[in-house]
Amino acid sequence: MKYRKLGRNGPQVSAIGFGAMSMGIASTYTSSVHNDDDAVALIHRALELGITLLDTADIYGDSERQVGKAIQGRRDQVVLATKFGFTGAVGAAQRGVDGRPEYVRQACERSLEKLGVETIDLYYLHRVDPNTPIEETVGAMAGLVREGKVRYIGLSEPSAETVRRAHKVHPLTAIQSEYSLFTRDPEEEVLPTLEELGIALVAYSPLGRGFLGGRFRKLEDLEPNDWRRNNPRFQGENFEKNLALADRVTELAAQKKCTPAQLALAWLLNRRDDVVPIPGTSSIQRLEENARAVDIELSDTEIETIEQVAPKGAVLGKRYDAEGFGYLNG
Repeated sequence: MKYRKLGRNGPQVSAIGFGAMSMGIASTYTSSVHNDDDAVALIHRALELGITLLDTADIYGDSERQVGKAIQGRRDQVVLATKFGFTGAVGAAQRGVDGRPEYVRQACERSLEKLGVETIDLYYLHRVDPNTPIEETVGAMAGLVREGKVRYIGLSEPSAETVRRAHKVHPLTAIQSEYSLFTRDPEEEVLPTLEELGIALVAYSPLGRGFLGGRFRKLEDLEPNDWRRNNPRFQGENFEKNLALADRVTELAAQKKCTPAQLALAWLLNRRDDVVPIPGTSSIQRLEENARAVDIELSDTEIETIEQVAPKGAVLGKRYDAEGFGYLNG
């Protein structure tokens, strides 16, 4: 495994991390993890492969507890990241975002207990609370750093302006945003801002919600409760056109003698030295496949060809439905 530094002042982590959203028992994705033993085996294999960045959140079902169970006796091998801010589970009628200082502390204490650790290495605000100034939220997060409950802090899906405001209160180590061949949004304003301020980008859904992994051919391949069934990119003509686009990436991967997932991750690793993708999977086989992407080298010509085959803006459909977009910080 190769390693990268998270931002200017952050920890060193594996070049590819592990996203635990598809692992929790109450997962919103089609999952091969059915119990704690499956979850522990998956994470232990990740550690054996040299993956050190484990990313979870307090709304990912049982994920925090399962991650905590898996790293018992192995805490020093892990850069442990989790997120807070959402109130209510995915899809809950009363779901919202809470960035009030008092909630910051409550959420952190809950996560520490579930994870079974004394300190969270990287603590993110999952979404920006529009009703609480970001300065107040980050100020409370900075207080957790001073108390030793958190080592580094970050934000998920903030605007470039919010990043600047937050960074003035306390240095941000990483920003988490959706970023892949299928979602290039951060390139407009966020990535240049992060480069200027020395902040890393941790890329979630780096395989385009699975399109770039070649895992499915039709909507019925996903479990009935899979969150993606209601995603605009998985609807009707959008699904068919996006699948065809992914197939072209698969053809390039075959020429490179790698899988489409590996090609997509290798492309992402070439964007910047401190972009760290965190593909989520519940399969040990896919985990091993993803980890090998760090060894794939791409020439400038190959990168250009990939971007010609999957150009910016070619994907049909928004990346979230109306509710999901309502939580983004524009």
